[in-house]
Amino acid sequence: MQTTLYDKDYCLWLEETVQLLKEGRLTELDINNLIEEIEDMGRSEKKAIKSNSRILLMHLLKWKYQPDKRSKSWKSSIIEHRKRIRDSFLDSPSLKVYFADNFDLCYQDAKELAAAETGLPIDKFPNQCPFSQQDTLQPDYCPE
Repeated sequence: MQTTLYDKDYCLWLEETVQLLKEGRLTELDINNLIEEIEDMGRSEKKAIKSNSRILLMHLLKWKYQPDKRSKSWKSSIIEHRKRIRDSFLDSPSLKVYFADNFDLCYQDAKELAAAETGLPIDKFPNQCPFSQQDTLQPDYCPE
């Protein structure tokens, strides 16, 4: 099996691929690896939406169900993960649909995370998310 530039030096492969594209030298492109990289980029963006949604929802649950333990770090995490989601939406507005389609799944995951972090039984948290998608993303929203 022949070792390609992609296998030997990823950054150099990227630079050369960009240069080939700019120069219109399409027949010289490493098409298979280029396709794989583009597909991976889309998957990464979607994984980031799910991950940030889970963490955001987990901290909102902790905020709501453990008011006596609210902390600056929880508030900071809520703000940070909202900003990450917002930035993803600014870069790729189509991810709003992905967020909406996966909101309930992310909430179920967030319940598990919140139960693990708080020590509360998972059934302490409702089956349906107590926060709307819109509220979840509002910069000034924290549940009481």
